[in-house]
Amino acid sequence: MYAITVHEPGGPDVLRWTEVPDPVAGPGEVVVEVAASAVNRADLMQRQGLYPPPRGASEIIGLECSGRIAALGEGVAGWQVGDEVCALLAGGGYAQKVAVPAAQLLPIPAGVDLVTAGGLPEVACTVWSNVVAAGRLTAGETFLVQGGSSGIGTHAIQVAAALGARVAATAGAPDRLERCRTLGAEIVIDYHDDVAAELKKATDGHGADVILDNMGANGLAANIDALAPDGRLVIIGLQGGAKGELDIGALLRKRGSVTAMGLRGRPVDGPNGKGRIVSGVREQVWPMIADGRVRPIVHGTVAMEDAARAHRQLEEGGVVGKLLLVTPGAP
Repeated sequence: MYAITVHEPGGPDVLRWTEVPDPVAGPGEVVVEVAASAVNRADLMQRQGLYPPPRGASEIIGLECSGRIAALGEGVAGWQVGDEVCALLAGGGYAQKVAVPAAQLLPIPAGVDLVTAGGLPEVACTVWSNVVAAGRLTAGETFLVQGGSSGIGTHAIQVAAALGARVAATAGAPDRLERCRTLGAEIVIDYHDDVAAELKKATDGHGADVILDNMGANGLAANIDALAPDGRLVIIGLQGGAKGELDIGALLRKRGSVTAMGLRGRPVDGPNGKGRIVSGVREQVWPMIADGRVRPIVHGTVAMEDAARAHRQLEEGGVVGKLLLVTPGAP
């Protein structure tokens, strides 16, 4: 088979479409013939040598895919060769085939085509595990997502609105702010402004009960300021740095909490494993997609062989939703 490989850490041009050995389905795994994958910020970091895969995971970039099951490993039940699926991966998505634990498989949601589904598992599992499971967002609360026009942001806005929350979102340009509004954000804030002050103004001083943040250190103080009493800040990214100063006094006064959660390095099984998250997404999020409350937001598609162009596009900014990588011959 062919896959995108990285011959040395660096810019997008280090990505190469080369022939590699076919994956084999181990016990509890399936091999998926990939129709599409998607470009995530973590992929750019891995290409640069800053985000190595977990031990035992494929060195090939790619945290999600869609396609058809080509082979079943020992002990796999409930799936058949030829089933159309999408999957959460620890790596390997930028390829014509990938081996994946069966517990991380999802059926294609009703009303979604096979290629579009390639950009759903990572955002759906990230948002569900952080906003709902860890953040405990409920109807009537105020939810703030930093970077609302991103792949995760566009999905988080819709899920939070479907849960009955009041949604606020940040973005860096008027057109992207308007896109957030059309997806269900009642409050939109330019992230160049004082986000905490603007949010408090829009919520009569309350702030956000749950904040989903991808910036890390640079946004820490402002996010604590924006939290409502008993608020929950969930950090999922380090685009703004890994080390920051935490005002514990401010957090104590608000009875707030800060949680930092990763998805890629989790085990497959167990109470905090990917299998349980995937099951929650299938039970709770897929019905939202089936009835139209949540829809995939796709910025565009790029041939997988030209993954370098997709990486450049994401780095340049302006992408709203997901960029999909489509394998040769995919429908």
